[in-house]
Amino acid sequence: MKNEKKFGFLAFLPLIVFLVLYVGIGLFFTVQGVESPFSKFPRHVALFVGIAIALIMERTTPIGKKIDILCENMGNSGVMMIGLIYLLAGGFQGTAAAMGGKDSVVNFCLNHIPSQFLVPGIFLMGAFISTSIGTSMGTVAALAPVALSVAQGAGLNVPLTCAAVIGGSYFGDNLSMISDTTISATQGVGAEMKDKFKMNFLIALPAAIVAAILYGILGGSGAIVEKPDYDLIQILPYISVLITALMGVNVAVVLFSGILLSGLIGLVQGNLTIITWAQATGEGMSDMFSITIVAILVSGIIGLVRYYGGVEWLVNAITSRIKTRRGAEYGISFLSGILSAALINNTIAIIIAAPMAKEIGSKYNIAPKRLASLLDIFACAFIALMPHDGGMLIVTGLSNASPIEVLKYSFYFFALIIAALITIHFGLMRTEEEKAIKD
Repeated sequence: MKNEKKFGFLAFLPLIVFLVLYVGIGLFFTVQGVESPFSKFPRHVALFVGIAIALIMERTTPIGKKIDILCENMGNSGVMMIGLIYLLAGGFQGTAAAMGGKDSVVNFCLNHIPSQFLVPGIFLMGAFISTSIGTSMGTVAALAPVALSVAQGAGLNVPLTCAAVIGGSYFGDNLSMISDTTISATQGVGAEMKDKFKMNFLIALPAAIVAAILYGILGGSGAIVEKPDYDLIQILPYISVLITALMGVNVAVVLFSGILLSGLIGLVQGNLTIITWAQATGEGMSDMFSITIVAILVSGIIGLVRYYGGVEWLVNAITSRIKTRRGAEYGISFLSGILSAALINNTIAIIIAAPMAKEIGSKYNIAPKRLASLLDIFACAFIALMPHDGGMLIVTGLSNASPIEVLKYSFYFFALIIAALITIHFGLMRTEEEKAIKD
């Protein structure tokens, strides 16, 4: 879609207005000490203000045509696929939790942590739970109260334990097939989930090993006195989703089958009825409505930004300075990370960054799985190091530790960033087609 007028940087004014309103007002209320500060000015309203700016900022194009551009980009098949997957992921999470799966995953981990490796065990437990249930916040909410009470009772280093909880929770958020960041990154750049998972895992695993070793050395020892019950059958849906997704089965089919399997287990065990199954699925989907609408609105704004020449300007601005594929990967990574830190929302950051990453990637022959991996890694790592991230607020609220005390033990995120930067700097993990293109 061509336009003779090129606004350059000003084409991003609608997104800038959205960021200023949403982030600026959120930070204002944070300073005021208000509870849930970033909910005071809803992001949907901030996005609609940005849309209004986009519609009035260029006067030669009829308003009807601009609305058509907005709607075409909001409703393209890629965005609708993201929405469908969000809803199915939410439905699966809701159904699996309602039939007891989420509790069984947590309790399974609590039963298998050796007392001499309690803190690294908590980190690995968080990694397993978050990979299974696909949400860092859900993992922190489920794990933090138990882990911190154990740490306080055993006289362990509480800020270190807080960092282990957050690190493990984001490990799985970055990898899980049902995580909204994975969905946004892969669908945004056209990558297969299994390919992105494999690439992410090879980067995240060394970082996780380093973090686990450091937690083992510094964590001391303790014991979980009470061993809660769990049911391996209730964990099966999570395992089946991971395995079938890695086999390359369409993710929508994977998630739908996960909903069916979770519901059937709940019916057989008597934990669900047809009505409660439907309600749990619906409630899980409802939890994803907000981010689905955000994805649709942001895609519409990006369409107008592209029409005004903004995406082309940004790609040219980045590529004119960096010149190499290595520089392109650095640019994409830090774009995603900085947006995530600014927005305090890694999913929205990826939704915004993905179209631009795709444009830059096509110019430098960067594989979609690599783009998705970098977007997700840096979005998760940067947000987790913010003192006002949701996970940090939960653990510091429960433990009375300060964010600064927790951050100095955030070994996993520092190791993850370093591992990703090493792959960028030395040109690692390239496909044969990519290797044919020289920096």
